[in-house]
Amino acid sequence: MPHTVPDTPTPQPLNIGVLTISDSRSFANDRSGDALRDGLEQAGHVTSQRELVPDDIFRIRAVVSQWIADPEVDCILTTGGTGVTGRDGTPEAIEPLLVRRIDGFGELFRQYSLEEIGPSTIQSRAFAGVANATLVFGLPGSTGACRTAWTRILRHQLDVRTRPCNFVALIPRLNDT
Repeated sequence: MPHTVPDTPTPQPLNIGVLTISDSRSFANDRSGDALRDGLEQAGHVTSQRELVPDDIFRIRAVVSQWIADPEVDCILTTGGTGVTGRDGTPEAIEPLLVRRIDGFGELFRQYSLEEIGPSTIQSRAFAGVANATLVFGLPGSTGACRTAWTRILRHQLDVRTRPCNFVALIPRLNDT
């Protein structure tokens, strides 16, 4: 369990983009995107971008590329398209854009999901990485999976007070060579 030290640095709000990838959702029924937005805003972050695109590799890649190129976007959370069906292409769309993978995110997410949904978690291709000093997290489309990822991993790793380390403290150095 992460250790958050409340007396240490002041929380640092991040500008976070939320991208829902779905052929069937609209903003009116996007509970997964809403859950991510609500979680990040309750933690003091800002939803700087919010979009919904169909399960199309090139449309996904276009939005994520635009956000990666925007110096005002610190982090991107995507929801949807991480399964194994023919329409699930989020990893294929985004992973070519990543400079570094964060393999531990998907591994830890599946470990936590195992407690909640059992061995069905093997079907998740949740992933994370870094591109142009932007953190990118690819989450499944279910609301429960988004809540698990947010409450058990991201809420802590996107909080500068989490010790011994967190992603926020690394952001200034993500482009170091």
